[in-house]
Amino acid sequence: MPKIYRIGTRNSPLALKQVDEILASLKEFYPGFRAEIIEIDTFGDKDKITPISGIEGSDFFTREIDEALLRQEIDLAIHSAKDLPDKLEDGLLVAAITKSIESCDVLISKGNLKIDEFKVGAKIGTSSLRRKKQLKQYRSDFQIVDIRGNIQERINKLYASDLDAILIAAAGLLRLGLEDKITQRLPQEIMQPHPYQGALAVCVRKDDFELINFLRIIDTRSVSEATT
Repeated sequence: MPKIYRIGTRNSPLALKQVDEILASLKEFYPGFRAEIIEIDTFGDKDKITPISGIEGSDFFTREIDEALLRQEIDLAIHSAKDLPDKLEDGLLVAAITKSIESCDVLISKGNLKIDEFKVGAKIGTSSLRRKKQLKQYRSDFQIVDIRGNIQERINKLYASDLDAILIAAAGLLRLGLEDKITQRLPQEIMQPHPYQGALAVCVRKDDFELINFLRIIDTRSVSEATT
């Protein structure tokens, strides 16, 4: 195994915080662990127009990083676990999925209004199909508006537009130190989160058995989950 591991990641502030989180976990068990962070632009970072609802389950946010992994330009890739495609590229394996730091969805609103305090027809920004469906089930009067961008960009769009609120994952705000922006944590009876929300995934090449074993220490899945 190399002395310095090349870690591929998106170059957003949140993605880099996620890398720091994985490194901190690994260094608890391997104090001498050293890494080089390689930032990679993904198609999903460049395209801020396509609604997330149209690409869920695809490799929209992972493709370029996973391709670099297959080309052996990096040794491991770190992704938000919920961004994993339904089918990984041939030759790759999810070596670890971490425990979620917080799984719930949250509301950030103007005037600190909670979900039951909005006027009829309030405009809520989100691109997730899952969130859209559940929000409509709870308040069919809401106008759901597609919104893209990193977390800070979405917060900025809220205050620069006629949106009343945005719906976002709590985990990203926590990792970026923006927990004070949260107006309301939505209970699961209103908004059921993605199964992997707030968790991180580490991908490697299938034939890199040494690295697979090395990463097992931070994998929170059961044996059956890790082998399916």
